[in-house]
Amino acid sequence: MSKSSSGGSHISDRAREERRLGWKLAGPAFVIMVLVTFYPILQAVYSSLFKHRLTDPGAQKFVFLENYLIILRDPLWWQAFGTTAFITIVTVVVELVLGFLIALAMAKIILGRGLLRTVVLIPYSIITVVSAFSWFYAFATDTGFVDPLLHSLSFGAFPEKFDWFGGFWTSMVPICVSEIWKTTPFMSLLLLAGLTQIDSAMEEAAIVDGATWGERMRRVVLPNMKSAIMVALLFRTLDAFRIFDNIFIMTAGSHDTASLSLVAYNQTISRTEVGLGSAVSVLLFLCVVIIAVIFVKGFRVDLARGRK
Repeated sequence: MSKSSSGGSHISDRAREERRLGWKLAGPAFVIMVLVTFYPILQAVYSSLFKHRLTDPGAQKFVFLENYLIILRDPLWWQAFGTTAFITIVTVVVELVLGFLIALAMAKIILGRGLLRTVVLIPYSIITVVSAFSWFYAFATDTGFVDPLLHSLSFGAFPEKFDWFGGFWTSMVPICVSEIWKTTPFMSLLLLAGLTQIDSAMEEAAIVDGATWGERMRRVVLPNMKSAIMVALLFRTLDAFRIFDNIFIMTAGSHDTASLSLVAYNQTISRTEVGLGSAVSVLLFLCVVIIAVIFVKGFRVDLARGRK
């Protein structure tokens, strides 16, 4: 009995020491993260409670929740919310499918595997602003290659010069394409990590049992990748919901293409309404938090252990 108690005490002491060591190692990084993350959030919450313009810094007036009421009653907010949600859903779904196919290729291919992974990472390594400008010029009427390419592939059915940025739905095409091209590699890497965790013996057993490729995907691969898929969807959804660069460069929010981040930018920088801009930023932050809670609690995604 005493030996058992001694052993348990030893394990408990060791666990406490490991916990202390973990805090010592992660403590400085945690403090820095809190300072650079929570301070701006608290500052935004504080500023959102005041009527404040950059052009008249001395005329701050405490209005409590009035800025939030103004934003939520403005049709522009709901239009931007719908646009943001649409872009998020389309890009994340397409990226999930393409990323899974690329992850399968990277996991199965042996010859040239390192080269393939390097090539796949190239779009993700490019700065978002550079990527957005590249696709903006690619879809441009006079200088782009997309119109001539589609014109040739459709045997002349598609116009040789098409104004992609002349309306809402047509503008969504280059915006979504640029976002998908840029961030699909990130999705594929997260899914590749999930693929590498699957026991190869399970798939080999399914092959011996005569399972087809589709059956192996449905019954072996996908069930064992649930945690990786949910984590990938969570990270990409949170990132896509904050889209700004692509829209700012391609359309500047014209034709109702403004996202929530662009609305916050316009209120704060263009109109110098710090209070209203801060209110939009806080509401955007709350949307991101709600999305994270839905994934973690609703879908029971364990980010620490990587399982579901």
